[in-house]
Amino acid sequence: MIARQVFYTGRVQGVGFRYTVKQLASGYEVSGWVKNLPDGRVQLLALSRDPEELQAFLTELRDNSAVAHYIKEVEEHPVSPAPIGIIGFSIARD
Repeated sequence: MIARQVFYTGRVQGVGFRYTVKQLASGYEVSGWVKNLPDGRVQLLALSRDPEELQAFLTELRDNSAVAHYIKEVEEHPVSPAPIGIIGFSIARD
């Protein structure tokens, strides 16, 4: 299992960003969560057994999703070891 923590900056709150991420995740073999941060950014934790699947999901979100044009900056970090016990994809509480 591999995991990435990603922070999105831009006009990413109040535009359906989290809901779009959750919907997009349903088309990929990824699990994790997405949430708004108090500083206006959005945080994403995404996990997959397939590195290519995870990268495809992150690339689709950043470049081709309905909210891609709201993203100004992307800060991505590997998470090791990958968290365990996360099933499905959810919108976490703020």
